[in-house]
Amino acid sequence: MPPPPARPPLTRSQLGALGEDIAVRYLTDHGLLVLDRNWRHARGELDVVAREADALVFCEVKTRRGTGYGVPAEAVTAVKRRRLRTLSGLWLQAHEAHAAQLRFDVVAVLALPGRPVQVTHHRAAF
Repeated sequence: MPPPPARPPLTRSQLGALGEDIAVRYLTDHGLLVLDRNWRHARGELDVVAREADALVFCEVKTRRGTGYGVPAEAVTAVKRRRLRTLSGLWLQAHEAHAAQLRFDVVAVLALPGRPVQVTHHRAAF
């Protein structure tokens, strides 16, 4: 009997969605309460908004299937950080939310073929 056909590789959007699911599971397993996912605004998108104790946490999720262009967290450039700060303010306005602290985290998901997925949580990354 021939082996089953190989599954086609995930598209970029499918890989991103899988990475976000893995990141959310990781965050909730580590005690964060997810308040929002994929919040969209004309100026961009917030991947995950969560709460941990008195902190409101805005999480950027970066997923890669290799390190040829660097590790996933390196993709959060200065331009991206500025955009996320702007979007966090817009999210706070839209939700009339307040928090004692705001924090910006990066959750890096590395899905190397044939290996277990690696998740790295960079707390207060910027």
